[in-house]
Amino acid sequence: MKTTYIKLSLSAILLSGIYSCKKGEAVSTESYATDSAVAVVTDSVSSVATMTVKDKQFIKTADVNMEVKDVYEATVSIEKTVQDLGGFVAHSNLQSNVISQETYNTSDNDAMLIKKYQTENTMQVRVPTEKLGELLVKINDKKLFLNSRTINAEDVTSGIKYAEMEGKRIKKTGENIEQLKTNKDKVKLDNDNMAEGNLQQLTNMDVSDNIKYSTIDIYIKEPKLRIAEIAITNTSSLDNRYKFNFIYDAKNAFVEGFYLIQKIAVGLITIWPLLLILVTVVYFLRKRKLTKPERTKIQE
Repeated sequence: MKTTYIKLSLSAILLSGIYSCKKGEAVSTESYATDSAVAVVTDSVSSVATMTVKDKQFIKTADVNMEVKDVYEATVSIEKTVQDLGGFVAHSNLQSNVISQETYNTSDNDAMLIKKYQTENTMQVRVPTEKLGELLVKINDKKLFLNSRTINAEDVTSGIKYAEMEGKRIKKTGENIEQLKTNKDKVKLDNDNMAEGNLQQLTNMDVSDNIKYSTIDIYIKEPKLRIAEIAITNTSSLDNRYKFNFIYDAKNAFVEGFYLIQKIAVGLITIWPLLLILVTVVYFLRKRKLTKPERTKIQE
């Protein structure tokens, strides 16, 4: 009996140890799976943006179109994030598109203007290329719904090599021009070569800047309409109050009538030659009519 009890105890201890080991392995496996999932989610957001290839140089750009809860709050947050990452905002156009507006009179003096509108913002920001993935992750935290996101990595390695060769060619051309005799053609050749060299340097600076800083175009909007209630003055009641004043309008009409009589009198004075001719014509016509019946009676 004693031997059997000892065997059973040893078996229980062994089973317990095996169970503990299995449990520990299960916990470790579960922890590893969770960490892997976090890594996959993070990579799915920013792996393209953080991609690096040996002996390759890229100009990286991104385009994000999404819906957010509050456009103004999201705009302020994005601008602050860009600044914290060492970047800057190149363009930000926040505006409210008014869908409809109606005015409702609430009293003789007051009214309420109801506006239905939707807010949106079009932004362009630039951040150091190594911070592009981090910025996209933080922008993604603000979304309610992601309409689209595009990330481009343009390989400009060959273009940089060609620019270096062009720089050497321009330099060699300048040295050859220096050996020519000074005349009008030499001055023109030197000027053209210098202009080409300046243009090449400007292109190189633009490429270097675009490699160092990534450009991100962001479009955000609110999915639902907002309503603004604005207290205003009841303009209809105000117009009715001053629309008609009998005493003032009657007095004004009397004065205007008096002025009208004066204008008519002045007009008649102005056309007095015509009136004189008209009176003369009427006089002779009447005299002729009176003379004609008398001659008829004499003939009879």
